[in-house]
Amino acid sequence: METPLYLEERSLVKRFSGPLPILLNTIFVLALFYVTWWIFQDPRGIMRMYTPYVGYMWCRWLLVIMIWIAYIFDFWPFSRSWLKNTHPVLKGVILTTLTVAIFAIVLKVFFETILGDYAIAYFSPERLTKEGIVEFYALEYSAQAILMFAAIASWLSPAWVVAMEGAPWGKLPQPVKGFSILMFTFFISVIVYFVAFHSHMAILFDPWQKFAAITPPWWENFADTVHGNFNIAWIMCCTVVVWLHETIWERYPFSMIQTPWIRRLSAFFGIIAIAVALSFFLYFAQELVWGEAIRGTRRDASPDWRWLHVGEMAIFWLLPALYMHFYMKNGINRFSQTVNILLRTVVSVVAAVVIYYVYYKTSHLFLGTQKGFSHPQQFPMIPLIWLINVMLINYWFMDGWPGWRLAEASEKAPVSHVSYTSATLSPSFYKGVIGGTLGGVVVYFIIIYMIPMMGSMLIIFK
Repeated sequence: METPLYLEERSLVKRFSGPLPILLNTIFVLALFYVTWWIFQDPRGIMRMYTPYVGYMWCRWLLVIMIWIAYIFDFWPFSRSWLKNTHPVLKGVILTTLTVAIFAIVLKVFFETILGDYAIAYFSPERLTKEGIVEFYALEYSAQAILMFAAIASWLSPAWVVAMEGAPWGKLPQPVKGFSILMFTFFISVIVYFVAFHSHMAILFDPWQKFAAITPPWWENFADTVHGNFNIAWIMCCTVVVWLHETIWERYPFSMIQTPWIRRLSAFFGIIAIAVALSFFLYFAQELVWGEAIRGTRRDASPDWRWLHVGEMAIFWLLPALYMHFYMKNGINRFSQTVNILLRTVVSVVAAVVIYYVYYKTSHLFLGTQKGFSHPQQFPMIPLIWLINVMLINYWFMDGWPGWRLAEASEKAPVSHVSYTSATLSPSFYKGVIGGTLGGVVVYFIIIYMIPMMGSMLIIFK
């Protein structure tokens, strides 16, 4: 029998009544975010990792390592008793330190030494510098390559657990299960990286490395750009959709499929299909607001930046969805599962639009970014993922301290087990499918009609 993850079997209860726990955790997370942002990322701060690619690379890989610890290895080698009895603050410090240490090893040993020194030069900034690249660009090129790998891993690592349910290794004990999933997803990530990003790295150098990679890349005519941001767009959307599927969507509708292998494959490839559709919709939405992209122009009018902004817009959606799941128990739970998920989706989208507007209006005032949409020093994925990382530390590693605590054995609190219920193929079921499809088409055209008006109403920069 498969053992549930610690995050699924634990029960959290509020330390205080009312909205106070939510308020406490919100203040705690924002304070921790801003202090650590100032120390590590802010261009006006201490370490100034926001170059931007060096800082972004650390953001993404810390996220990946936390996913490995919590979802793939299920906190191995730490015992359940240690996880339950250790003070949340101490546990958070230890697990966060472990996260940083593991990534430091991955960065220095695997990428910069094994790959960078003995296989592919662009993974090592030192190697690039020896070849004549200016030190700043050597660091940026190397960080860009390493973070692109992280973008893929942050999609595939959780996808194999939440969509494929860890199959076929789900019933194995740790650490065999963890290393099996890690090695397999890492292998798939390598394949996706070379197909999606190796050509991008090859064209960064003059002349293009046409004998080592396909130049121009295979997506040039399709995406109207040679830039790897085209692949960043749909891969970032995959990352977002995986977590929407796991959190506010409660693995619905794929959880209705009873046959395990059909459910798993449907969920895995369904996430990809939803993500690809989302990426093209968000690109189209930009054209509705800003006009058609023009190849050869720079910044916000160019296709390469528009594809990047697709991923940025998707991250704006992920933030309120995770917040709703972590601190509001998904927020809306009083109706049927279908209605609950629909309303959560609508609320999270509205919240994402609000956060998007507020961010671009104010981020340059307190984060050290530059004013505008597409300035090289305006990279919203970095602060947003940094904030998400802090939220994960608080919710995964610290059990929601200070507002929440682990429930005692005598306390009845809801657990996070996923229930798989079969769909009843009744007349009402088919009516629901048909009605939902038609309603979705109508809503789509309404949104398409409204986006230009909303874009003109929500003018951020004149």
